[in-house]
Amino acid sequence: MRRLSLVLASGCMALVVSCAPVIEPAPVVTNPRYPDFVRPVVPSSATESAVADLQDRAWRFLQTGDLGGAEREIRIALGVSPSFYPAETLSGYVALARTDAEVARDLFDRVLEREPSYVSALVGRGQALMALDRDSDAIEAFEAAIAVDRSLTDLQRRVDVLRFRVVEREIANAREASSAGQFEEASRAYQQAIASSPDSAFLYRELAVIQRGLGEVDAALGNFQRAVALDGYDAAALAGIAEILEARGELDEALRTYDRSLAIDRAPSVVALRGALVARMRLMALPEEYRAIESSAELTRADLAALLGVRFERQLPAAQSGSAVVITDVRNSWAEPWVMVVANAGVMDPFDNHTFQPTSLVRRVDLARAVSRLLDRIDQAGGRTWDTGGIEFSDISPGHLAYPAASVAVASGVMRKAPDGGFHPSLVVTGAEAVVVIDRLEALAGGAVSGDVGRP
Repeated sequence: MRRLSLVLASGCMALVVSCAPVIEPAPVVTNPRYPDFVRPVVPSSATESAVADLQDRAWRFLQTGDLGGAEREIRIALGVSPSFYPAETLSGYVALARTDAEVARDLFDRVLEREPSYVSALVGRGQALMALDRDSDAIEAFEAAIAVDRSLTDLQRRVDVLRFRVVEREIANAREASSAGQFEEASRAYQQAIASSPDSAFLYRELAVIQRGLGEVDAALGNFQRAVALDGYDAAALAGIAEILEARGELDEALRTYDRSLAIDRAPSVVALRGALVARMRLMALPEEYRAIESSAELTRADLAALLGVRFERQLPAAQSGSAVVITDVRNSWAEPWVMVVANAGVMDPFDNHTFQPTSLVRRVDLARAVSRLLDRIDQAGGRTWDTGGIEFSDISPGHLAYPAASVAVASGVMRKAPDGGFHPSLVVTGAEAVVVIDRLEALAGGAVSGDVGRP
């Protein structure tokens, strides 16, 4: 009886074997189709199980490009063990291979809900997010994988490239918004770029420029300073700091900061800003009477002497004669230093009784005489002469005492005829008119003087 039982059992096993389906051999992978996919690791408790073998077969089919074969093996494995998360992870990679990124992301997310540190699912999730143009989220997933497995050096390089791409896109968005005048949007975009690349000095500087335009001066100053802390050679950031300090009235510190910027890069715009600050500081150091000249309805001789003395301080001393001029009535005048300079240079004369009469009003003929004399001193160095032969006025003839000075002043372009063609030599000059004339005279000097230094 026992022998009969053994015979029957042997026959049954033979029948099962003869009826089993033929299993397709697993392909040999020589050139992986998807080298960026990270093979799901089978937990040690299942390495000797049938599902581990199915998992291996599914991975081989995937890497040879047989997605149908991979899906078949995955279905069988999940049929045997529905909670086998390596097979679910592999399903995510098959979805990626089919370019169905949303399905892939959902599959990887489902795995990570149960196994938050599963490296293969983290990497796969990052790849799905990249395919969905969510690069910042992809970086987060990749970095989580690297935190678990430090050997993923290739993935770290991919993160670096991806982060650079994210920053480039955010910078482009920020600059585009700025160019379109969308400054609040530009500010947000720069802040996002800084979050992705916190060590980039130029990002803080460009954000600071936007913030300054939005009136967020404290934030702008802080970001300019961060830019300089990261890059001590950021001349533009230093100039930005100097501009804010100047606006706050911290002029000495602003000047020092402009100088630091210019020591790195002699940018013409910063040179101009520094020059304007120097002029402002010098103007503030001048008497209040000088600063009030431009708004004066009537120009005095003291005003004109001060204008000429301050604006042409480099040239007038060189034009002084050997003998000092004696003037008796300017000791108590605010303009005494400049009166003595212009008188000794022969640009403005005292009267015969040795008085200057600093409170007397200046008329157009007086201004023209000062202009022509200063032009003569400037032209002696440059060799220029002014052709006055064709200059005609409706109110003064070539024989008039005012004509020589008026014709030179008009021929040089420093002064203008009146609309009626006359010169009007006896017309009292206003402070604003005098400043305009001095500006033209200074421009004609060809940079021999220092820009707007001392301009009221």
